[in-house]
Amino acid sequence: MDFNSETMENNIIKVTVIDREGVAHELEAPTDMNMNMMEVCKSYDLPVEGTCGGMAMCASCHMYVESDTELPEKSEDEEDMLDEAFFVDDEKSRLGCQLHITPELDNLVVKLAPVGE
Repeated sequence: MDFNSETMENNIIKVTVIDREGVAHELEAPTDMNMNMMEVCKSYDLPVEGTCGGMAMCASCHMYVESDTELPEKSEDEEDMLDEAFFVDDEKSRLGCQLHITPELDNLVVKLAPVGE
């Protein structure tokens, strides 16, 4: 599907999620349903747990932002949770539950972080 102005008018953006095996999944995400990247990944059956249900109280939706997409600043809760997470990259790490699907995230590329032990 070609993601152009027609797609944006339909409140759908394109995001790419690279799974832990390196496979890229091009997904469609609705901007009008108050979803976040964790929920989008789960809706496509990608291996994202989201143990706390999107409250930034765990890091089971930890992902790396691989694109140059401009994102909102991390909240204090997100920063605190990432301080306790495994495999954190200070430049790229975000919690998927804190990346809300908006038109500005069109063409976002993220990679799922390894699962911590």
